[in-house]
Amino acid sequence: MPKKPKKTSAGTPATTALTAAGTEFTLHSYEHDPAAPSYGEEAAQALGVEPGRVFKTLVASVDDRLTVAIVPVSATLDLKALASAVGGKRATMADPAVAERTTGYVRGGISPLGQRKRLPTALDASATGHETICVSAGRRGLEVELAPKDLASLTDAVLAPIARS
Repeated sequence: MPKKPKKTSAGTPATTALTAAGTEFTLHSYEHDPAAPSYGEEAAQALGVEPGRVFKTLVASVDDRLTVAIVPVSATLDLKALASAVGGKRATMADPAVAERTTGYVRGGISPLGQRKRLPTALDASATGHETICVSAGRRGLEVELAPKDLASLTDAVLAPIARS
């Protein structure tokens, strides 16, 4: 039985960025299971939120330039669509160690907010179908819920259909 989500005031670079911007958000924490096969699906289940409202943050390389892609945990990233969305030709997934080093977060806890280095970002257009969505708040077991328009604004994200079921 999953643990009930609890609210916490833990500070991460992501929550610091949200607070500094004056953005309305809700923080949710849950007990992370290191054996969970999917960080995002674990978060959706622990929070009791449909997987289409919980978004994962992925780092890809588009024409050798690191790029952030934010897609529902219930979908996969369409690399060709991502490349097109950010004006590139070819995209591949970034090496996890490079993604961690560049963003300042660990895999499974990479937030699109408060990253060490500002990267081009694409948010899957399905996000706009929800009043709020959840993304990592900067560590495993910690999610931030906010309006998709706020996330897009804070990350300068391009909204595009970059996910496939």
